[in-house]
Amino acid sequence: MQDLDVRRGGKSVLRGISISIPRGAVTALLGPSGSGKTTLIRAVVGVQIVHGGDVTVLGRPAGSRDLRRRVAYVTQAPSVYGDLTVRENLAYFARVMSAPRRRIEEVVETVDLRDELDRIAGTLSGGERSRASLAVALLGEPELLVLDEPTVGLDPVLRQSLWETFHALAARGVTLLVSTHVMDEASRCDELVLMRDGRIVATGPPEQLLRETGSDDLEQAFIELAQRQ
Repeated sequence: MQDLDVRRGGKSVLRGISISIPRGAVTALLGPSGSGKTTLIRAVVGVQIVHGGDVTVLGRPAGSRDLRRRVAYVTQAPSVYGDLTVRENLAYFARVMSAPRRRIEEVVETVDLRDELDRIAGTLSGGERSRASLAVALLGEPELLVLDEPTVGLDPVLRQSLWETFHALAARGVTLLVSTHVMDEASRCDELVLMRDGRIVATGPPEQLLRETGSDDLEQAFIELAQRQ
């Protein structure tokens, strides 16, 4: 991503952003609500109108037709049909993606949904719906998985479970880009992209940013780095 500029209603939302996301790692877009995280994610998956700059994903321009099977996007809203069971949802989306049936069992195992397969999706808890949506996204075996605030509203146990899943996927070579505004999740990531007011405040592994600021707290490090801008 080079010199990305996005405007909305005459206002700059992203201001000349340039970053590179490492493959096979969990990278977090970290920043307060309104900092531009979702807009940047939309640019990565190719659904955001941009006014300047270039966004390249897996060696191709963002939004290219041949990236559809290689990139998966999980929004904050559930990505499953509420009136179908989890099993029926997975079977339907597997057909849409031309994914082999073995993938259903594989993704169910990955996100630990075995006990919920025959439940109506609309009756699932928030954490279970998040895992069902993640299962759907994984059916096509994406190389890049983009998740927008995937742990919002979840209890600490479910959040821990999802982060363990994210790192297991990264260990298999999947690249993950995860947006969050929860500072304590930053330490779980391999790389951080700190954002504020549509700009990049800093990038790097959590431990590097702590060293640069002489802090033992990532929230304090974020504040100090933001004040340097």
